[in-house]
Amino acid sequence: MSKIIELGATYTDRITGFSGVATGFCTYISGCNQALLSPRVSGDGALRDAHWFDVQRLDPTGSAAPITLDNGETPGCDKPAPVR
Repeated sequence: MSKIIELGATYTDRITGFSGVATGFCTYISGCNQALLSPRVSGDGALRDAHWFDVQRLDPTGSAAPITLDNGETPGCDKPAPVR
């Protein structure tokens, strides 16, 4: 059974130290599930890229309540889907 990832909660990758809010979760048939971590903006307000991490590498960070959004009127992603 895979580790439970709560979308909107903050996690840190224990290998790289990368930290961010879990904004996506992907379940693979192989069992190697991943979470998308979106970091805070940089000091100058520039957006930084989100990255996918295997869930077994992630630790919850802090005790802040998970972020929740009301997308009732404007559902959908704020970024286009990745293209390879």
